Amino acid sequence: MKIVIDAMGSDSAPTVEVEGAVQAVEEFGYELVLVGDETIIKEELKKFGDCSAKISTMHAPERIEMHEPAAISVRRKRHSSIVVGLELLKREEADGFVSAGNTGAVVCAATLSLRLLPGIERPGIAVIIPTLAGASVIIDVGANINPKPIHLLQYGIMADAYSRYILHKTNPTTGLLNVGEEESKGTEFIKEAHTLLSESKLNFIGNIEGRDIYAGTADIILCDGFVGNVILKVSESIVDTIVKALKQEIKASIIATVGAALAGSAFNELKKKMDYAEYGGAPLLGVDGRCIISHGSSTSKAIKNAIRVAAEFKTQDVNKHIVEELESY
Repeated sequence: MKIVIDAMGSDSAPTVEVEGAVQAVEEFGYELVLVGDETIIKEELKKFGDCSAKISTMHAPERIEMHEPAAISVRRKRHSSIVVGLELLKREEADGFVSAGNTGAVVCAATLSLRLLPGIERPGIAVIIPTLAGASVIIDVGANINPKPIHLLQYGIMADAYSRYILHKTNPTTGLLNVGEEESKGTEFIKEAHTLLSESKLNFIGNIEGRDIYAGTADIILCDGFVGNVILKVSESIVDTIVKALKQEIKASIIATVGAALAGSAFNELKKKMDYAEYGGAPLLGVDGRCIISHGSSTSKAIKNAIRVAAEFKTQDVNKHIVEELESY
């Protein structure tokens, strides 16, 4: 198993990418390729002793910054770590690609380089979230902010395959995010998507509301990329706010401090459950390859787990199952 990592993508590149790669080699034994400025990458690798047997490097002198426009940057920076890394995947010299870089650039470069799966018109970013009923998938969270109703149906089909073969759910439920549960609610776009989903072979349970997301009402939550990205950013902010507020309240009271110490194991389990680093990264579903997009502020643990997700994507042959489900339509 060989996974390519964009070593220049994250806010802390290449430190977290290199450390995450080393952790992945130690834990999973994969063969890894770090793409980016070789001089800087090799200096980072020196901190971890001899990793040459499992970790190699490929020089890419350019880097697409977070603020740069996606399409223009991908065309102009043909020697960027994102473009070079995806070319390795395109040539089948690797089994997966991981990047914590510019999301728009990764989506654009992957679509142009890898092309789309047969029957897919737009790719979608799928994020796994923790809920009271287990893990659920939200798609799309930023790849396509102005989709057509048919794209939401395709997202549902892709997420259904992903849930079956990665999350091991036998008959995942699919919900359409709306402002109300009634079929009459929402825009014409949402109503048309509801009709398509109702007539599909998916286990569609109808409209769900924002309050249903973390209750685990649906295993798969469908929405456009604009709404999905807002949900993702708000969720991250709420978790961070709750943790900080809880710490403030605990420090303000001796009794609360003692109680927190007694409930330490429960707090640790909750923290682990809500930590995005445990889930690694979000698969870009719909492209003809295995591309995982990680958060720009990813830690080394998040990179390590993103590498694991890319390998699972390959092992479970998710794209093959997506194509099979599409053909049944």
